[in-house]
Amino acid sequence: MPAKRKALPPALPEGWILTDTEKKRWRLGKVLGSGGFGLIYLACQEGDTSANDDDWRFVIKVEYRENGPLFSELKFYQRATKPEIMRKWMKARRLDFLGIPAYWGSGLSEHNGTKYRFMVIDRLGTDLQKVLLENGSRFQKHTVLQLGGLLLDVLEYIHDNEYVHADIKATNLLVGHRDPNKVYLADYGLAYRYYPDGVHKEYKENPKKGHNGTIEYTSLDAHQGVAPSRRGDLEVLGYCLLHWLCGTLPWLSVLKNPLLVQEAKAKLMANLPESVIQLSTAGSGELAQFLLHVKALGYAEKPDYEALRVVLSSKAACSRGFVDLSRPGAEDQSRPAALRVSASESKEGGES
Repeated sequence: MPAKRKALPPALPEGWILTDTEKKRWRLGKVLGSGGFGLIYLACQEGDTSANDDDWRFVIKVEYRENGPLFSELKFYQRATKPEIMRKWMKARRLDFLGIPAYWGSGLSEHNGTKYRFMVIDRLGTDLQKVLLENGSRFQKHTVLQLGGLLLDVLEYIHDNEYVHADIKATNLLVGHRDPNKVYLADYGLAYRYYPDGVHKEYKENPKKGHNGTIEYTSLDAHQGVAPSRRGDLEVLGYCLLHWLCGTLPWLSVLKNPLLVQEAKAKLMANLPESVIQLSTAGSGELAQFLLHVKALGYAEKPDYEALRVVLSSKAACSRGFVDLSRPGAEDQSRPAALRVSASESKEGGES
């Protein structure tokens, strides 16, 4: 089950200075929100003279020092998101954008006798859950397929760097603060190192850890208490895409009973592709094929990410096109997004 939450820390005063491990100094602004275990502040580097905090480019996550999620997220960023590694990986795949927020620093601090851990990352905009609610809980089909392709890029990268995300959902997907055409997968507090030092974690069921994660999207492995894996990430992504397309999932009415949720997911996976195709009048053949690929994966098997991209691609929703977050059926014009570029468009990838 989800980790037991501790009371959120009291808010630190605006203007408070935090010094990271590289001796960079950061000034706290207002509280922007809260996660399960800590607070998120608007921030700027000390010496930034911007009077308007809308110009501030950073946020700082602050939690009690002894809390685990921020420590786990910090280790993910330090191990897996080194800029030179990301640039090389993107160049090899001719990408001009990869939806992972940039890490800028971290450290420890103390205020009124209480010790805190903090981490500085890019400031982002609204999350896709808010957009979904405004859109009647659905996205247009081409948007769903395109988001799937975009997230495959992110998952392939973090999987190649020994980690899985383990908590993909709309609240953890945020648009850029200045460029709402870009979508980022955020919140790596549950990120799990599934392949430390080149050795895959063993498949081992543990009932005491069963049903861990966000119950709507928990993988069948996670329902059994098995450690997160690449196929688990892809299964979770498949459930998210299906939810965004259909506006519902067969198990949403029984979320308080994890065993019934598990049974409903097992039934859906056992009866592919018909079980998925029947859910959507908009047509969900691509998502049925996506989940069939996931179903065929072994626990420790490396996914064929390119084959999965082909499944999700279409003339209406290719990763070079537009991210249209409007309500299904709306006639609003899509907005451009810098996602994947072809060899003819760019001989070398670069940073977003």
